Amino acid sequence: MLVSKIRSREDAYRHDLRGYQAGFILAAILTIIPFALVASGTFSTIATLWVIGVIALIQIAVHIRYFLHVDLSPERREELYLMLFSGALVTLMIAGMLWLLFNLHTRMM
Repeated sequence: MLVSKIRSREDAYRHDLRGYQAGFILAAILTIIPFALVASGTFSTIATLWVIGVIALIQIAVHIRYFLHVDLSPERREELYLMLFSGALVTLMIAGMLWLLFNLHTRMM
C-alpha cells in the first residue's frame, strides 16, 4: 500500500516535471525567435511586429497551459472562463480609456 502511494507520487512528480520542462523549452524558443528577428533585420518593421505579436499570443497560450495548468478539461473550465472574463474586462477598460483620451485630444486641438 505504501509502495503504491510513493510510486504514484513519484509518477505525478515526473509528469509535472515533464510538463514544466516542455513549457520552459517552448517559452525559451518563443522568446529567442523575436530577438533573432530583430537582430537579423531580415523582415520589414511591420512584418517583424506582426510576427512578434503572433508569437506573443502563442507564448501566452503556452504559459496558461504549462505553468497555470488551465486547459479545456471540464474540471478546469471555470478557471478558463474566469480568465477570459477578466481579459474581456481589462480590454474593455483599456479601450474605453483610449477612446476617452483620444476624444479629449481631438476636442483640445
